Amino acid sequence: MLQALARFDIRFRWLIVAGWIVAVIAASRLLPSLASVSQVSNSAFLPSSAPSQHAIDLAAPFQNPTAGATAVIVASRSDAPLSTDDDAVIARVETAVVGVAGVVAVRDEGTSPDRQARQVLVMTNSPSITNNGDPALVDAVRATFAEAQPPAGLQLHLTGPLAQTTDGSASAAQAGNNIRLFSVLFVVALLFVVYRSLLAPLVTLLPALLSLLLAGPVIAKASQLGIPVSPATQTLLPVLLLGAGTDYGLFLVYRLREEIRRGIEPAAALERAMGGVGVAIGYSAMTVAAALACLALASFVLYRGLGPSLAVGVVVLLTAALTLLPALLSITSRWLFWPSHPALGQRTTAAWGRLAARVVQRPVPVLLAGLLVLGGFAAGIAWFRPGGFTSSAPSASDSAAGDAAIASHFPAGNSNPEILLLRFASPVSAQSQAVAAAQEELSRSSLLGAVSAPFISNDGRSVRFNGTSAAGPAASQAAISAIPGLRTLIAATAHDVGASDSGVAGSDAVAYDLYHYSTADLATVAPVILLLLALLLAALLRSLVAPLYLIATVALSYLASLGAASFVFIRLAGDSGLNFLIPVLLFAFAMALGEDYNMLLMTRVREEARGRPMHKALVEAVSQTGGSITSAGLILAGTFTVLAIAGNSDQSRQLGFTIAFAVLLDTFFIRTLLVPSIAVLLGRWNWWPSRPGIENPG
Repeated sequence: MLQALARFDIRFRWLIVAGWIVAVIAASRLLPSLASVSQVSNSAFLPSSAPSQHAIDLAAPFQNPTAGATAVIVASRSDAPLSTDDDAVIARVETAVVGVAGVVAVRDEGTSPDRQARQVLVMTNSPSITNNGDPALVDAVRATFAEAQPPAGLQLHLTGPLAQTTDGSASAAQAGNNIRLFSVLFVVALLFVVYRSLLAPLVTLLPALLSLLLAGPVIAKASQLGIPVSPATQTLLPVLLLGAGTDYGLFLVYRLREEIRRGIEPAAALERAMGGVGVAIGYSAMTVAAALACLALASFVLYRGLGPSLAVGVVVLLTAALTLLPALLSITSRWLFWPSHPALGQRTTAAWGRLAARVVQRPVPVLLAGLLVLGGFAAGIAWFRPGGFTSSAPSASDSAAGDAAIASHFPAGNSNPEILLLRFASPVSAQSQAVAAAQEELSRSSLLGAVSAPFISNDGRSVRFNGTSAAGPAASQAAISAIPGLRTLIAATAHDVGASDSGVAGSDAVAYDLYHYSTADLATVAPVILLLLALLLAALLRSLVAPLYLIATVALSYLASLGAASFVFIRLAGDSGLNFLIPVLLFAFAMALGEDYNMLLMTRVREEARGRPMHKALVEAVSQTGGSITSAGLILAGTFTVLAIAGNSDQSRQLGFTIAFAVLLDTFFIRTLLVPSIAVLLGRWNWWPSRPGIENPG
């Protein structure tokens, strides 16, 4: 079937190329952009059944339903108390900000205990949850700072939710541009080294680039049909499509060159190449798409949006790999490899073949050594701690400087309290004793360091207490871990005073639920991903045995990568923890991308196993695929390394490094050592219940 598709691609090559160009241009003009449909709030990714979301609903009566997003002006000095001149400047800023379009009210929040800083709350009519913040309003507020002519040493910054969202959106857009640019430059440079050709790198990369340009608007349109899209989609989509797309291009171009070196005419060589590796490319892309689509089963909304949206991008990429890429290869034909010219009798380097020969001669020592190495890396999981619960302003932004000033001059406990909520069936005005009893019971608890005077909601049925956790400062791991105890405490208090409902709100409560739901989803999603991978591998290889160890080796690679990342970032770099998203996202990416190379290798082993013993088939398969898989692994790992370097957050840095490490582990370790050693030990049982050739003795 794939050879027939290749003939179709060759015959209509110019029409296919024109169709892709028209589709990309039309999508960019007629469909929404990906950036316009992203969600930005951490709490928005939690299911409505999460306890913190229930508490947010309980807190609704304390909020003005017409209020919009807020921002905070921070005026500070680092080495002296604020002067009367400073106070005059702050007053001028407050007056000017009141006149900014979109500002509803300005409220002075007072001076810090050290007298070196003041906060001013800015209330706006900008929506509370937006994709891009409100750049015009934020810029207008910040413009008043310079107009007020602050004296030397007085620093004025704008932070708070609205400013952080606005700065974060600008930073994410810049980071996305950097990731795309540096990924393309890296891939092109490495392809030139791999091919030693001027045209082949461009032909290999162009389908991935056009897929990326088309996939963004297509995903955005799909989001309008109900698929939520997270900012992580914008960050990961270019990395995934450029990396995987280049891999698929390498697989086909390498096989094309191999067929030409057999003396086959280019058009026929392209048909044979599609027949040889097209199946592996198709199954590889389906594996990645299926693994990502499984995230739709998660309760965590971020996964449900990220996985299926990226899967849509992979489907677009597969379409390009099976239509546009062959069409371009047919058009470029013999000029593809210029200035080199593949000729009859040429072979690729024998280095991989020599390595494979050594592995199949001593499979047991190689397997045991490999397991020890993987186990050593996996031992790093002992340092694993979750982190990344709170959204922070981008480094070097004005809102980040404002956050730093607040942290420096205002007590941490007061800036982010635990919000303890009670809901009564009737107005509390007639239940003053119950409210007093609740405050007394909460104040006696060893879980709380301090409890504020009660706040009564406008409808008179809800009571709110602000408390500081005795376990540690807000946003610390200790404070987050103490949330279940606080929930038990407020529930017991509600029972004792006759309240009908209760809850704990605040960033620590959201953080606890983020980790709980995001990690619990691993138990739901992982078995489904493993089952789908097993079915796809079984269908591809027509074997029930090979999928078992192919999946097991990549699973070991996952554990080793998670352990290595824990050791590097927590033990060596001193990070407070690995981002809570990494265990699930790494599993989906590592399992799917790791099987890509196994699929290419094992389909070639099965092909070579017709008429020869398993150990010879393995040596020949590794020799022929070694160059393409190594190059593909370096490129895919390199694109994720670009994410780690050019990303705008600790999440990007950690995720990029961890997936890059997993890809390199699969490329140079799993595929070259573990898989061949297991395969040669199993012999003909690799293919049970089928047999690639009756003359194969095993």
